Amino acid sequence: MAEMSEQRKEQIKNEAKQIIDNFASAIGKVKLKGKKSKRNVGGFREEGEGKTADPEFRKIMFENAPSKEGDNIIAEKKNW
Repeated sequence: MAEMSEQRKEQIKNEAKQIIDNFASAIGKVKLKGKKSKRNVGGFREEGEGKTADPEFRKIMFENAPSKEGDNIIAEKKNW
């Protein structure tokens, strides 16, 4: 592979510096609107007893399950 001359290396270095300087100058002119952020953190639930399960839903789920053992539905695990 051909070696690059020192003059060419210096030219590339100067071009890169000019590109960076132009970019820094251009980005300095950009005006951004302030983003209003909510200070309230949400998404947490209150601890408690929870809701009671729907017995009809449970009955239907167990009727539809192809394999079950006692109070457990036997499900196939995906092998990747």
